[in-house]
Amino acid sequence: MLRLQTIICTFSVLSFAARADFKARNCSEVREACVGKGFSFAHVPLQEIPGEHLRVCPQGNTCCTQEMEDKFGQQSKQDFENLLDEMSHELRSTFVSRHKRFDEFFLELLENTERSLNEMFVRTYGKPYMQNSEVFENLFAELKRYYTGGNVNLEEMLNDFWSRLLERMFTLLNSQYVITEDYLECISKYTDQLKPFGDVPRKLKAQVTRAFIAARTFVQGLSVGREVAQRVSKVSSTPACIRALTKMLYCPFCQGMPAVKPCKNYCLNVMKGCLANQADLDPEWNLYIDAMLLVAQRLEGPFNIESVMEPIDVKISEAIMNMQDNSAQVSYRVFQGCGQPKPAGMTRSARGVSDVFNARFRPYSPEERPTTAAGTSLDRLVLDIKEKLKLSKKFWSNLPEAMCVEDRVTAGNVSDDECWNGHTKGRYFPEVQKDGLTNQVNNPEVGVDITRPDTFIRQQIMALRVMTNKLKSAYNGNDIYFQDSSDEGSGSGSGSGCTEVCPTEMDGAATEAPVVEADRSGPVDNSASLPAPSVALPTMLALSALALHRQWR
Repeated sequence: MLRLQTIICTFSVLSFAARADFKARNCSEVREACVGKGFSFAHVPLQEIPGEHLRVCPQGNTCCTQEMEDKFGQQSKQDFENLLDEMSHELRSTFVSRHKRFDEFFLELLENTERSLNEMFVRTYGKPYMQNSEVFENLFAELKRYYTGGNVNLEEMLNDFWSRLLERMFTLLNSQYVITEDYLECISKYTDQLKPFGDVPRKLKAQVTRAFIAARTFVQGLSVGREVAQRVSKVSSTPACIRALTKMLYCPFCQGMPAVKPCKNYCLNVMKGCLANQADLDPEWNLYIDAMLLVAQRLEGPFNIESVMEPIDVKISEAIMNMQDNSAQVSYRVFQGCGQPKPAGMTRSARGVSDVFNARFRPYSPEERPTTAAGTSLDRLVLDIKEKLKLSKKFWSNLPEAMCVEDRVTAGNVSDDECWNGHTKGRYFPEVQKDGLTNQVNNPEVGVDITRPDTFIRQQIMALRVMTNKLKSAYNGNDIYFQDSSDEGSGSGSGSGCTEVCPTEMDGAATEAPVVEADRSGPVDNSASLPAPSVALPTMLALSALALHRQWR
């Protein structure tokens, strides 16, 4: 009797174990999970089947067919690309939106400045300005061409502007004479000695060149950052990476555990292997971000293009008045060096008396500053981008950690024994690899050929390196395209050549006109010493306008 009870008890235990084993092999949970993820398979086993056909997942008993594993591989690739796109979305959108804002701001600042100068010069100088307005139009056209990437040497362009303005003004101030092209060419040789516009051209050249170099280079930097972020976030996965992703994300389905998520360290090793080349971008990316932050400091400091461009009409007007204030001395010295020009007829002489820039005007008050499409001042734009740039440092090396966050991919803080380790539910023992391609030589999850860096990523590294060098040059006020080899000491191209914090050179719009002494050494041609009859009246008008101008201030 006792023996019979023992047999019955043993049979009951075996039956219970068989029922438990049968339940473990049931694949209904896998079917439901596959439907929930949108998979459409021709066949999903009702129970586990032998897994000799599997090439990625464990080949023991399985709930997966060959078709299922293949589609899991395709979906793994898509999941990874979608996740990378999601993780990099904020970075990419930051560079896209900020590039657009800065570009709009700078272009509208140029347009508003040109329009303001034109309106005020028409109102103030009238006909003489309108007859010579193309000189100013060319100035702004060249500034815009430089900003938008044109091959313009700013220093040469600004020197040419002042030369053209001198020629026009000299002709107007001496309209009783016939001024030929050859005579104007002679005048240009004496520009540096005469300094007809006072110190305004020198100061304005320093301010404009370094401000435009900084503005253009900064916007180019945003463009490069935008392109690099967009391109690197779209890099295709290697076959070894896709295998590792499939094993991590979908092999739990094949084992009948679709709800079990990967262990955190397991995920990190997979992602570090898949993103090894992207991590190599990080050192150059960080140097690029540092250089962008340096130029941003310049934009809100001595290289602030907004502070340079808004009062440019006042500065040019001061230069014009400097020329008129000293027109007698300037004409006298020119006549000494270039000879006495031929007299013109009376009609032209009488007409020239009034055709002179003979008034001044007050500068903007703060409330009169033009508004822009960006809807904010440069200082606020720079403050915003600086915060965004700081947050983007170490972005590429931090990607694996960001992608392996809880609930997105991994099991998070659950027990170490309750996550998928690549083979079953249990603890993951291998250590987490360091970042970068060379550190993946012993990656236990992804086979990485460390001798073959991704060519596309290397191209982006080089693009960042080139941009970083441009930014460093812009920080020092230099344009990398126009290094002047004839003046090695100054290191100046289109920039000021300063290597530390440069002086602002914005101390007041008015500039005292230097007194040009006549050269009395040696014989002087009697005809050259004759006063210019059209100079007296403009000079008196200038003095009156100066008094009125100071009263306005």
